[in-house]
Amino acid sequence: MQALDGIRVIDFTHVFAGPFCTAQLGALGADVIKVEAVDAPDMMRPEGADPALGAEGRGSQFIAQGGNKRSIAVSLATDTGRAIVARLISDADVVVENFRPGVMRRFGLDAESLRASQPALIYCSVSGFGQTGPKSPHPAYDNVIQAFSGMMAMTGSADTGPTRVGPPVLDYGTGAQAALAIVSALLRRARTGEGQHIDVSMLDCALMLMSNAVVDTQAQGHAPARAGNNNPERPAYGCFETASGQLMIGAYTAKQTAALFRLLGYPAEADALDAGGREHLIAFTSRGRSLAAAALRAQTAEDWEQQLNAAGVPAARVRDLHEALSEPQSQARHVLTDGLQPASPRLHAPVAGFACDRDGPSLRRPAPRHGDHTREVLSEAGYTEADIAGLVDAGTVSLGQG
Repeated sequence: MQALDGIRVIDFTHVFAGPFCTAQLGALGADVIKVEAVDAPDMMRPEGADPALGAEGRGSQFIAQGGNKRSIAVSLATDTGRAIVARLISDADVVVENFRPGVMRRFGLDAESLRASQPALIYCSVSGFGQTGPKSPHPAYDNVIQAFSGMMAMTGSADTGPTRVGPPVLDYGTGAQAALAIVSALLRRARTGEGQHIDVSMLDCALMLMSNAVVDTQAQGHAPARAGNNNPERPAYGCFETASGQLMIGAYTAKQTAALFRLLGYPAEADALDAGGREHLIAFTSRGRSLAAAALRAQTAEDWEQQLNAAGVPAARVRDLHEALSEPQSQARHVLTDGLQPASPRLHAPVAGFACDRDGPSLRRPAPRHGDHTREVLSEAGYTEADIAGLVDAGTVSLGQG
């Protein structure tokens, strides 16, 4: 039995942050029903690297967080459509939405309206700036929050200027925080019988993901300088050129740095690092980086990675994502799961960033096409075949392609 077996989630989310949240709930066993407009599917459906999948409405950008969900296509612009959704919610445990604040209220599907008659309902709102504050009505994507939060200004070097972090880390970080909040609310409800309205802000999550920098900024009275790939107070916590390839070294402590310099052939410097502690380590930064840079050019990044790891020094050759996916370590962890898209068994997706010794996260069904499960979900809710045919004729629902 998975942790969220028997939990029903009505999912009004789109793009990345919200869908990643509900995908995580689905991976833990929840029944996730994705609600999409009849004439406006999730905007990520056509996006991705495979044109054929995009044309099918299951583009690679969509299916990456589309598994373990059923899709119902229904028009919220009609009273009948809203009544359908209200009926689905009446049997649900959780509602998740990531529209701008106020949108769900226009449909009568906001937390206050629903929880007035369903106090045990857990309602999670995900947005760029949250439900309160002067920026709450404003739209946002991952890159906008990176810019607003100070994350972008911390990334890059003095030469490059502010640089956007490549992957949409705030979308996925926000989705993970939302999933955690929902699971905690479910645990609280099991003890109290009460539901909750959860307000998840991408900006709040960005600040959470920069907790150490947030505190440092306050302590020193200014934001951290952009340091690129190197730590300004550590000689060997950074990226170095080798005879072939780049090597990222994570020697942060004096002990790790000493082990590195002993391996590089600098025993006196290593002994001084062992004896001197943190202050000596910081003072050694400039000279140490120069010594390390010269020595590391003697061998390849691959060779250095093996030697340094064996000596207890964190280090890795800089790989691209294609290489990382092919590594035996990535394969051994089974983080990549098949079944993502029936027509493309070559595609695998990471389902969760953790494993359990039993009943852990899993991919049980592929990402749905738009409206794939409209008939199935409506039948479960008590609609007859005649009812469904009438709803289709009226344009209130769509049965999708299947």
